[in-house]
Amino acid sequence: MAVFLSPEWFDSLNAALEGAGPVPLEDGARAIRVVLEFPDAPSSVPHAVTFTIGADGASLAPGDHLAADALMRLSYADALALTNGEFDSATALREGRVKVRGDVNAIVPLLSWLQSAHPGSGQ
Repeated sequence: MAVFLSPEWFDSLNAALEGAGPVPLEDGARAIRVVLEFPDAPSSVPHAVTFTIGADGASLAPGDHLAADALMRLSYADALALTNGEFDSATALREGRVKVRGDVNAIVPLLSWLQSAHPGSGQ
């Protein structure tokens, strides 16, 4: 398994996203971008990633995107725990471990698609 936020991790995740099936967006809908920030991440990994979901599918890229619809901030440890399935996103939100700015509604289709594409992960 690739190290969280390493180039190999991005490659592996994007390959999985490519085969995850169609994205449930309306015809002609614009892409949705959600930035996840990890302000306390080690200097050897990105401190932010941008998740894009659009008509062409979904992808994850290192760094932030200036035109993001929403920004989610969480600790590196919590991001790693979520990725490893040690706790779920609903718990993280309920406990205030994830801070959201911007269009919260932009996150809903992203989370819904992720949960249907990858049941049991990040719920």
